[in-house]
Amino acid sequence: MAKFMDVHDGFFGVTPEQLSAAHDADLKIEGEEGVHFERAWLDPESGKVFCLSTGPSKEAVMRVHERAGHPTTQVFELTAEV
Repeated sequence: MAKFMDVHDGFFGVTPEQLSAAHDADLKIEGEEGVHFERAWLDPESGKVFCLSTGPSKEAVMRVHERAGHPTTQVFELTAEV
């Protein structure tokens, strides 16, 4: 399985509880696309959310986020790790 990091914009002022709810929405449907969302991070001042996942393709990650209500096109495959 490939590993991905994606970035969402526009999450200004989001609370940790709201981030958790968005992450839970992904978890509810991730299996339908063969994706697993491992973790999410929030920077409410910049309005950015970062998600780490594994899955078959960046398109599968994008489909889950779209269906869960928080689409992004900023999905990056992580091919090297140190």
